[in-house]
Amino acid sequence: MNEKARLSLKDLLLAEIPSLRVFALSLAGSSDRADDLVQDTLMKAWSSASSFTEGTNMRAWLFTIMRNTFFSQYRKARREVQDVDGEAAARLVAMPDQLAHLDLADFRACLERLPDDQREALVLIGASGFSYEEAAEICGCAVGTIKSRVNRARRRLMELLALSSVEDFGPDPALSDRAAAAPFGD
Repeated sequence: MNEKARLSLKDLLLAEIPSLRVFALSLAGSSDRADDLVQDTLMKAWSSASSFTEGTNMRAWLFTIMRNTFFSQYRKARREVQDVDGEAAARLVAMPDQLAHLDLADFRACLERLPDDQREALVLIGASGFSYEEAAEICGCAVGTIKSRVNRARRRLMELLALSSVEDFGPDPALSDRAAAAPFGD
């Protein structure tokens, strides 16, 4: 669009502001919301000026933009939740994932500190999903030896990780309490 056409469009838009404001008041019901609606309409019209066909009804085009904008905002507002005091936002909890990365790094470091035979047995049973019999066959030893290695490896890992029981695994209890209080914290 050339400069002369832009000036012409600007003049046409400015001439329609009083009519737009009256229509916006009838839709929005308050002068503040009406002013916002007029502004949104003018911004959309200006940004899509190339879609306006010269010689057609500018007022009808603008009123269509305003009506569509109003109903889009209305539909959006119906989906939004009023949270004046912040209660709904306080119940939304996202468990921090950086702690899991740190826990995994600690676990890997402690796993590396295990004797080779214990680490191998624990990985075969715990991580790879082999049965004790399959792990014993892979390692070339008795099933009882594999069970003993896994048991010693688990105990040593708990010592290295400073864990006292199975309940120590999982997210931080303080974070779990907040997540349990959240309506969507499953």
